[in-house]
Amino acid sequence: MSKKILVVDDEVGIRESLKKILEKEGFSVETAANGDEAFKVVRRGDIDLLITDIRMAGMDGVELLKVCKSVSPFTEVIIITGYASVDTAVDSMKQGAYDYITKPFKKADILKAVHKAIEKQILTMDNIRMKERIEAFESGPLIETSSPCMRSVVELVRQVAPSQATVLILGESGTGKEVIADMIHQRSPRGAKPMIKVNCAAIPETLIESELFGYEKGAFTGATARKEGRFEAADKSSIFLDEIGEVPQAVQVKLLRILQEGGFERLGSNKTIHTDTRIIAATNKDLLAMVKQGLFREDLYWRLNVITIRLPRLKERKEDIPNLVQHFINRFSKKNAKGINGIESKAMELLLSYEWPGNVRELENVIERSVVLDRDGIVGSDDLPRELTQCGTQFADSVTIPLGTPLEEVERILMEETLKRTRGDKGLASKLLGISTRTLYRKMDRKEE
Repeated sequence: MSKKILVVDDEVGIRESLKKILEKEGFSVETAANGDEAFKVVRRGDIDLLITDIRMAGMDGVELLKVCKSVSPFTEVIIITGYASVDTAVDSMKQGAYDYITKPFKKADILKAVHKAIEKQILTMDNIRMKERIEAFESGPLIETSSPCMRSVVELVRQVAPSQATVLILGESGTGKEVIADMIHQRSPRGAKPMIKVNCAAIPETLIESELFGYEKGAFTGATARKEGRFEAADKSSIFLDEIGEVPQAVQVKLLRILQEGGFERLGSNKTIHTDTRIIAATNKDLLAMVKQGLFREDLYWRLNVITIRLPRLKERKEDIPNLVQHFINRFSKKNAKGINGIESKAMELLLSYEWPGNVRELENVIERSVVLDRDGIVGSDDLPRELTQCGTQFADSVTIPLGTPLEEVERILMEETLKRTRGDKGLASKLLGISTRTLYRKMDRKEE
């Protein structure tokens, strides 16, 4: 979904010029000729960025800034001003404006300011959602656990969070690795700043170095301007490197240097940049086995392995399933305005006997589906998916492929069917298919072309 921008200026030429520039960048743009007109749009609460002139008849830009922040505090604001009003623009930043630009402005300057403001808005909203998740986590059965192994995890998180130590989170897909990382960051002295998250498997191997460390203008074909990397963005904060086992060995060397010295160079530069960043990494792979196979650097492994948190599989903590089920029923019943009173004993027996290859994430998805489909106010066995109500494991069903089907088509069928049966869980799907998560992403991208 494209970000929504509201442009406010009493000069029609400036409004239309900015609208054209921003729409070419993929933004959804609305315009207003004055502050009063703009306020009607802002009140909807769906504007991500407000760009407004200072001097306008009626409600001026500073007043609009104030009322915008009062009704939509997470909307970022950029002030447009002439040189004569720069002092006013600077004062507006003290009242919550993100930045200001002066007339006449260059296209490059406005785009730079807009992209940075939108990035800040995204990080702010991510941080809010993260706090909500943590609050839900800490108030739910994931913390109030009956499982001894999960109690040990919770206690370790509480001990580790206030420190500066590097943390390695191990566990199967769906066990809650990202939630644990969020908790560690939020409980740390760095929690006031958003944590930067990187799914190392989702970034193409050719791009991951530039994404992590940034690049200089002219570093490679298409590098038309300097770009800040994720580690620079994570200065004085934390960075979450999910699927760390997918990082190419060439990039592993640079990660090792950051852990050792706190420094790196952008692509195309010899200047060392220092960053104060706490690394929290996660993987569902056996990194030590990868070290022995020569697929992961041993020195990097030991640098990452300062504090290791191992998350148990759901089938290893089945005593928590009843509380988890009730927790998810309450959440999704409220979310979908459904009056669900509980769950039938037969349905609970089925949930307790299932192996849960997708762990807590799969259980959450199953309960959400059951709540949405329920028609009598109580989750019954008829509300559960077929793989839970039939004998055998989730993947016992066969896939019929006609004789003579081309290999490329066979691959597509198997990949799609596996993703379907894992409910889109790419980590679990790649494990079942016997390929890396990065390979699965690449093949999926190829099929979509």
